Amino acid sequence: MKLSSKLLILVCILSVCVNAQNQKTDIQRLWSDCKLQKLISYEVFNTAITGLNEIKKPVRKNIITIIDFSKPSTENRFFVVDIESKRLLYSCLVAHGKNSGENFAESFSNSPESLMSSLGFYITAETYTGTHGYSLRVDGLEKGINDNARKREIVIHGADYVSNDYIKKYGRIGRSWGCPALPLALYKDIIDKIRGGTCMFIYSTDITYNKNTVFLKDKS
Repeated sequence: MKLSSKLLILVCILSVCVNAQNQKTDIQRLWSDCKLQKLISYEVFNTAITGLNEIKKPVRKNIITIIDFSKPSTENRFFVVDIESKRLLYSCLVAHGKNSGENFAESFSNSPESLMSSLGFYITAETYTGTHGYSLRVDGLEKGINDNARKREIVIHGADYVSNDYIKKYGRIGRSWGCPALPLALYKDIIDKIRGGTCMFIYSTDITYNKNTVFLKDKS
């Protein structure tokens, strides 16, 4: 191989490394500017933003919703971040699926009637009024991981079992059939803010998801 060709390859490699480092620095700065240090770990935020940047379908990238299922249901683990204005819009409780676990969500499924939550990246879609009142449909972007969300009727809705009163009585919030159910006092405002094409990312330390997601390959 000629020296000039080797130099070109080296320059390309260095360019990729520099771009990756710059992206990491930008995400760290955004995380800090949004004042998320005590709410969302950098690891979770970095994973969410890195994946958001890999989405090829049309998506509004000014807002992202992050659900952190590494936290117990007794803690706030639903966050809406305005990336454009660099601020946290909402932080609240959120339910996981009945068969995903008790206080912690530990098992996940894409299968209909599993009554489990599904991890990964979604795009919010249209609103409607149904069994749970005002609700928001979401479409899963990851084949075999969450792409059955619409078929499973996984939606964002309000629920009275997502509350501190429920925690005081049972030691955890109630569980859904797989939907990320929200507190009654907030769900309508949140739905109106994130509906119509924003990204929602559901995080966990689940090894199977981290191994199979296409949004985070070689994105360390």
